[in-house]
Order: sequence, then C-alpha cells, then structure tokens
Amino acid sequence: MDDIPSRFPVSLPTLRAAARKADFTRSSEERTGSLLAVLATACPAGRILELGTGVGEGTAWLLSGMDSASRLVTIERDEVVQKVAREQFVSDPRVTFVAGDAGAWLQDYDGEPFDLVFADTWPGKFAHLERALALVAVGGTYVIDDLDPRPDWPEDHAGAVERLLAELEGREDFRSVRMAWASGLLLAVRSARP
Repeated sequence: MDDIPSRFPVSLPTLRAAARKADFTRSSEERTGSLLAVLATACPAGRILELGTGVGEGTAWLLSGMDSASRLVTIERDEVVQKVAREQFVSDPRVTFVAGDAGAWLQDYDGEPFDLVFADTWPGKFAHLERALALVAVGGTYVIDDLDPRPDWPEDHAGAVERLLAELEGREDFRSVRMAWASGLLLAVRSARP
C-alpha cells in the first residue's frame, strides 16, 4: 500500500518554493502533514497549537483539516522565515501568528488548553515539555516528529530523543504510541489530569 498522501494543501507548492529560496530545510514531511490534517479534522471547533511555524508547511496541513470554527496559534522565533507563512495565510482568520520564542510563550500563556499540540521545534519537545503537556486538554493530542536519526543531528541528540520518549511513555496522564513512519513520530493523548 502506498502511504503518500493523495490530497495536498493548495498552498504547498508556493510554500515549498519559498522554503527552497530561503534554504529552509526543516519543513514537515508530507506524510506527517497528512496526519496533522487528519488530527485537525478530528477536532471540530478545535483549539490547535503549533510550535515552530517555519515557512508554514505544517500550518498549511493543519489549516487544510480544520473547520471554520477551529483556531490555530502558531509560533516561530525566526520572523523572516515565518513571514512566508504570514503572507500566504494573511486572509485566513483561523490562524494567529506569534513571532517570538516558543519557550517564553509557553511560560507566559494563561489561556484555555488546546485540543491538538504539534511541537515541531525544541521548546515544547526537548525544553518546556512539562508546560507544553500542561496545555493539552483532556482527550487532546500531543504530536512530535523528527524522532528518526538524521545525519545532521548533534552528537548528543540521539540520547535526548531516547530520554524524551522514555519520559513521555512513562507518564500516567498520557497514553502514547511511537510511529516508525514519516520522520519518526510520537502521538500522546491526555487521559486524565494529574
């Protein structure tokens, strides 16, 4: 069975061209994107958080699955890179862009929890994990990608990934599953508040 998505966000070619022009190589893999679209579809009128906008490929996938009542907050520290996404989705009222450090944002945020959290950057995954998980609503999903080894990983990164996976799988308030698929994924659903 072929696992290449059959439906793509219409904005994807434009975003990919902008990523190439900016030499941005960390966009979400299309199989990861297709899963994000499905998970967003499963959250009618959902509240969604993306940590790490990049040029907006993950954002495009999330928006493609969201209904008109859903809302997405996406955070990126590199304003130049995020500008591509801002310009692409300027007329979409469902998305709010935040330019700044995701770790600081996580620490300062005091609003409602999210139905879906996609942590695609260091904060919310390897740093500020506890705070990111605290923002997942009961029944909500936390998703991370890029868990498979890459040649450009720093020497200690594999150990950091293993520690992260062990911590997530050992939690009593989340039920998680690793997926040896796309770039290496983990999905965790909040089962109860501690």
